[in-house]
Amino acid sequence: MSAIVESVPNFSEGRRSDVIAAIVAAYNSVEGARVIDHSADADHNRSVVTLLGEPAAVSEALFRGIAKAAELIDMRQHRGEHPRIGATDVVPFVPIRDISMAECVALARGLAERVSVELGIPTYLYYHAATRPDREVLANIRRGEYEGLQAELAAGNSDRAPDFGPAQLGPAGATVIGARPPLIAYNLYLSTGDEGIAKAIAKAIRHSSGGMRYLQAMGVLVEGRAQVSMNFLDYTRTPLHRVTELVRREAARYGVGIHSAELIGLIPQQALLDAAQWYLQLDNLRPESVLEWHF
Repeated sequence: MSAIVESVPNFSEGRRSDVIAAIVAAYNSVEGARVIDHSADADHNRSVVTLLGEPAAVSEALFRGIAKAAELIDMRQHRGEHPRIGATDVVPFVPIRDISMAECVALARGLAERVSVELGIPTYLYYHAATRPDREVLANIRRGEYEGLQAELAAGNSDRAPDFGPAQLGPAGATVIGARPPLIAYNLYLSTGDEGIAKAIAKAIRHSSGGMRYLQAMGVLVEGRAQVSMNFLDYTRTPLHRVTELVRREAARYGVGIHSAELIGLIPQQALLDAAQWYLQLDNLRPESVLEWHF
């Protein structure tokens, strides 16, 4: 079997359909790599693409997508709810089959260097590819967003200098590239339009402010409804059902509930089985218990 790697690039455009289509087409233009999912969010002004394929092909597809985003997105004009520092904001490599995390780290570092040399875009390395401990966490690199990072680099703050490329931001901003396990992007909408409640819940549950390990969260307002937006960095240790119930309990403090849930991108089947096993109390549930598993 050939090695298979996944990547989930996020780029800073969720409103202009023609721009989104052009960037997705660039990601989908390399034989041996294919886009299997993409979604756009106008409030976040951000799109998420899921690519799957052979390592070299995925790396080339990612480069083409980054180049197209740099051509079409001007970060000086960009506004949205989601933290961001670049036209292509973040690019993770995820090992899927017959490829190690160490090999994904090598892919990340190779792509980061190529982007900086050929496109002149500053690049940062994160998670398993990070060159220093404080850059393992994506939020640390994105601190201050595009505007804050631009100001700090202009002021000569060497601590914010990129791993590759110029220590200054142009219209395309900077790109963060790394290697990580599968991540689940999962949002819970609350039965309120009070963004402050979502922010308070996010602060209570996320790891960075004393909450659950392997969980990132922020509170935002999306189409008039408060949303707790979350990233699960390791769903096997911090599962969806446990966090959902914690959000439900925290929301009850403010007299509100969960209105609906939203998945961004793809999710490992096991995460759904774990949630079904917990909610339905099916202690003997296994992948082979699912009829379609046998097809």
